[in-house]
Amino acid sequence: MEFGKVTNVEDVDFSLPPDDRITDELFRNLTVRPGDHIKLQVGCTQWGNKEWIGKVYPKGTKDKDFLAYYVKQFNCIELNALFYNLQPGPVIERWASLAGEEFRFCPKFLNTISHTKQLQNAEQETALFIDHMFHFGSRLGYSFLQLSDGFGPDRATVLQNYVRLLPRDFRTCVELRQQSWFAPTNAIGPSASDTWQLFRDLGIGTVITDSSGRRDCVHMKLTAPVAFIRFVANNMHPTDFVRIDAWADRLRSWIDKGLREIYFIVHSHHELHAPELVHYAITKFNEKCGTDLKPPKLLKDDTATKLTLF
Repeated sequence: MEFGKVTNVEDVDFSLPPDDRITDELFRNLTVRPGDHIKLQVGCTQWGNKEWIGKVYPKGTKDKDFLAYYVKQFNCIELNALFYNLQPGPVIERWASLAGEEFRFCPKFLNTISHTKQLQNAEQETALFIDHMFHFGSRLGYSFLQLSDGFGPDRATVLQNYVRLLPRDFRTCVELRQQSWFAPTNAIGPSASDTWQLFRDLGIGTVITDSSGRRDCVHMKLTAPVAFIRFVANNMHPTDFVRIDAWADRLRSWIDKGLREIYFIVHSHHELHAPELVHYAITKFNEKCGTDLKPPKLLKDDTATKLTLF
């Protein structure tokens, strides 16, 4: 992912901002039922990485078998591939059949909907996308709608009209990127604030994107009882591990307030080391959050030694 890439990582203040007011309101009104367990999904953005052979996949693994091995190592995936190319229902059913009951696929809305048509006159494409995604069955997690960098609050009415028409049983998070959405509370216009509130009223979630060069996208606005975090790492730079530590603390605080569903997706400008970062994240989350996820079993002998350095 090139979004938010910077040259000098050392110059970035990676501290996480405090929770937004709308997040505080969500937690004040959140009801947790006895026995509700924490659903923590941690994964990557692809399964077809040949560089993972010998690290995540056994040596000699064929391309056609990558997904079968991926679902044994991770418990979710962000499906960016569907952003460009919607697959037939039987293909999606075959993908789902390879995964265990706890695995979750998180598809990205078609670019035809979000970028080409900019949410307007996209009813047919949306219906087709949703119909296909339901082929994942119980393995379908949250789908996420990523809007372009130029889609700002001046087009809030378009976005509001679009999300109102989404089926309530189709769980969706929205990723906003245009800077005006994240203006300070005392400066944000009614178009933006009304949109965040509409998400809250409809149960539409938000995407928090933690990248080096766009700290405004770490907005800490939770509008539904789910956290969907896209963590953009910097190729195993020491700050990657410090940042994951901070997220472990924040997730612990959200869990203490009643949050029970979390997606943490690791991105990197070069995806080679994403599995190591997932391994580290799961280890930290288990330590801090009381979960017991199984980290990916990395096949290189020196991986565990490297991870203990941080």
